[in-house]
Amino acid sequence: MSPISQSSAVRRTLNGRRHNRRVRALNRIATACFWALGSLLLLLILWLLFTIVGHGLFRIDGSFLIDMPEELDTGGGIGPVLFNSFYILFLSLVISIPIGIGAGVYLAEYAPPGKSTEFLRVCVEGLASVPSIVFGLLGIAIFVEAFHIGLTILGGAVTLAFLNLPVLTRVTEEAVHAVPQEYRDAAYALGSTKFQCIGRVVLPAALGGIVTGVSLTAGRAFGESAVIILTSGLSTSGRMWDFHLMAPGETLAVHLWYVQSEALVPDARDIADKSAAVLVVVVLLINLVFRFPLWLRARRTR
Repeated sequence: MSPISQSSAVRRTLNGRRHNRRVRALNRIATACFWALGSLLLLLILWLLFTIVGHGLFRIDGSFLIDMPEELDTGGGIGPVLFNSFYILFLSLVISIPIGIGAGVYLAEYAPPGKSTEFLRVCVEGLASVPSIVFGLLGIAIFVEAFHIGLTILGGAVTLAFLNLPVLTRVTEEAVHAVPQEYRDAAYALGSTKFQCIGRVVLPAALGGIVTGVSLTAGRAFGESAVIILTSGLSTSGRMWDFHLMAPGETLAVHLWYVQSEALVPDARDIADKSAAVLVVVVLLINLVFRFPLWLRARRTR
């Protein structure tokens, strides 16, 4: 090899080493930045949780969770509004889960490709980003002005179902799309029909994403206030366990807003702190309840 060729090879080697050092340095810097951002986000979430939960959680007793709210005296509870929150949430999920999951499966597996399907997807995505108060106005137009049933639990539950449907549809469609095509091919090779393939192969494989979407919508629905104010009202029937669908349905989130802004009770701040703590803890528990079966399933399949 000539001296010129040797010097060129040495330069290339040195340049390659310098390039590798720069790449490794940039990789370390990027990793450190991402760790810092993740840690900052985690600290912010923990700070919010401790701030909200710490101010009221340790002052809660059993009577606060089951007593009736007070309008003028101190010491009121949240019994009826807490029950209404769970009742309206349950009714809204019963309505929205079958329709939302079915619509997502249709868009992912049955809808023919074309402009009409794409237009439908755009509409669903648009509805998923619409503010909740718009759905509340829709609930007023349907249940108060058209059907003349007033502010009721039924109206709040159905309107919340409308709010959840676009999100559930999009989450289900994306979860089904994420299932590898090889799963479907294997099912068809074994003689399965399309319906059997979806029910026994695709949906079980996409269950994790679907459950995550359901838990997110459930937590959002439990803490929703704008829709409930406009469709279920700012009062309860005065009974702890009122399953009547035509009763007014003030929920915990609405009660928290009312106590913090308009209540006349002397201990309004204390009630608001405890109500906020209960609201945050329940939303966290809802997510754990939905995710726990998936965690058990994952452990069994290892």
